[in-house]
Amino acid sequence: MHDASTERTPTMVSPEDDPSALRSTFALFPSGVAALSAVVDGEPVVLVASSFQVGISLDPPLVLFAVQHTSTSWPKLRTAPRLGVSVLGEAHDSAARQLASRAADRFAGIATTTTASGAHLVHGAPVWMECSIHSEVPAGDHDVVLLQVHATGTVPDTEPLVWHSSSFRALTPRTGT
Repeated sequence: MHDASTERTPTMVSPEDDPSALRSTFALFPSGVAALSAVVDGEPVVLVASSFQVGISLDPPLVLFAVQHTSTSWPKLRTAPRLGVSVLGEAHDSAARQLASRAADRFAGIATTTTASGAHLVHGAPVWMECSIHSEVPAGDHDVVLLQVHATGTVPDTEPLVWHSSSFRALTPRTGT
């Protein structure tokens, strides 16, 4: 059945006319939140990305994320031979804020594991990946980074953390038919 009360006529705005409209538009697209981390020069370095995307390619296995040119973590992380990707779970709301902060020890109180290759992973995530940089492509004020996946781990019954409308949210599964 068609419900006319939910139907709206699109109103379009040019980003040149209203730059804040573009930011608001992007914020309405829900995405997962990933912590990309590695041990570099004996210290864990982390970057939190809400632009992380899986399923880019199966052969070779590729995922991607976008990083701002102003990032201070990416220049360090990109030197690591392997990066740990932890797709954060709904219980990581506070941890995600802490990992994205400018605190001296972003990992204080957060349980982690480091692989033999230096990939750094956050405990309690629904998805972990060990990756290396496949390629980087300039894209405006960001770079798009393709990562090749070398190993994965999952905990399928752990719900993901979602970034939507400029805040962290949890998925609520639908019940019934």
